[in-house]
Amino acid sequence: MILGLTLILLCVLFMPFTLKVVEKNLEVFLFAMGIAAVLVSQVLNKTLLIKALEDPLHITLAVLIAGLLFRWLQKPIEKGILRISKAMPFRLFIGLFVILLGLISSVITAIIAAIVLVAFVTVLRLDRKSTIRLVILACYSIGLGAVLTPIGEPLSTIATSKLNEEFLYLFNLLAVDIIPGVIIFGLLAGLMVSPPKRMSAEKKLKHKKESYSEIIVRSFKIYLFVMALTFLGSGFEPFINKYLLDLNPYTLYWINMISAILDNATLAAAEISPSMDSLTIKAILLGLLISGGMLIPGNIPNIIAAGKLNITSLEWARFGVPIGLIAMISYFVVIVFIH
Repeated sequence: MILGLTLILLCVLFMPFTLKVVEKNLEVFLFAMGIAAVLVSQVLNKTLLIKALEDPLHITLAVLIAGLLFRWLQKPIEKGILRISKAMPFRLFIGLFVILLGLISSVITAIIAAIVLVAFVTVLRLDRKSTIRLVILACYSIGLGAVLTPIGEPLSTIATSKLNEEFLYLFNLLAVDIIPGVIIFGLLAGLMVSPPKRMSAEKKLKHKKESYSEIIVRSFKIYLFVMALTFLGSGFEPFINKYLLDLNPYTLYWINMISAILDNATLAAAEISPSMDSLTIKAILLGLLISGGMLIPGNIPNIIAAGKLNITSLEWARFGVPIGLIAMISYFVVIVFIH
């Protein structure tokens, strides 16, 4: 079983970067890998199947509704964003947007924050390099900020519930680490995202509306993607239980980089225990949250933004992995030497 899961893990890690057919059909590939994982682990049952069918419903519905609303309200949304962008320096505008989106994601949820990000980027019409940088930095910001309340994302919901803690527990535990991180990602966005050329800015409002079929197809892909992550998380649970749970929290911090391809909520559910001290819980959660931004499957906002803006796995990894490694090292220093 362990050999089979290891091979599946290697396939999920490397095949999207090496085979074009996998890159173009990433949702189908991950779904196949998820099915393989649960079969190898022998955990496929009626309960898991129902869970896999139900888990994607809310996000799929949110993506579908947001897609339709943006189609219907495209012109006023575009005009509003352009008006604000012209009222202040562009780099300040971008930085504040990323910071604000990260901070409010714990209230509006990571899913809605990602949909707002997609609408924002669609309007601005940045060059490809700047688009990818803005999306990845904003997704890091959203991924961090959303954990501050139990309603922000599944990881925070599961962690608060499993620890049997109050609503503001994660805010009190992590805010001192999370909020500076969100601000730093905003500053990086302001520095690393180039303003659009004036000519392209004039043409923004002539952008072709997305068709209804495109909106429906994207929603279905999101459904399949989340279902795949549910299967992958459950399939790898025996692996996690056998090899990870008894490790030192600082070791777990680095091993949790596998949340770049596995559902971090599943990992949190498997690793966190009420018997742990606050520093151990903090180390585990920060490792999961930061590494979740490295690759597209690592977090729901990544999946939504990459799918809508056609960002490939390789494009994401080229920028997302180095940024994530720097963030991982920085937070590790803070956890070990400052806390």
